[in-house]
Amino acid sequence: MNPTMIIVADSTRARIFTADSSHSPLVEIETLAHPEGRLHDRDITSDLPGKDTGSGGAGGHAYQTKTDPKKHELAEFAKRVASHLEQVRNANKLSHLLIVAEPAFLGELRAHLSVDTKDKIAFELDKNLTRHSPEDIRKHLPEFLTH
Repeated sequence: MNPTMIIVADSTRARIFTADSSHSPLVEIETLAHPEGRLHDRDITSDLPGKDTGSGGAGGHAYQTKTDPKKHELAEFAKRVASHLEQVRNANKLSHLLIVAEPAFLGELRAHLSVDTKDKIAFELDKNLTRHSPEDIRKHLPEFLTH
């Protein structure tokens, strides 16, 4: 049987771990990085919004951007992580999935996961632990990992 997969993520990084048994330590097998998630709005957008002078040249206003640049970057990274998990599931290397993610990222990730991948989720925790050690992350997971 495939080991349980644990993903610990936020808007800039997703750490992927496996655990062979219910009491075994977490082994980090991969990290997906998204440095664009650290950028400020002004660094993500290339220009100021355009302006409309109004009819007859009287009065005017600036156009608003349709999406917040930070939210767009968060969504892009969530799509990338979801796609990666889908590839792992399609390769039959995913028996159970545990997700620990920053709350905003967890919500966005859920929106991009397929129904089949969602069926593999055995545990979710809306907490940002990406900077924690594998031993500390393990303490936040269920005592017995699903197998």
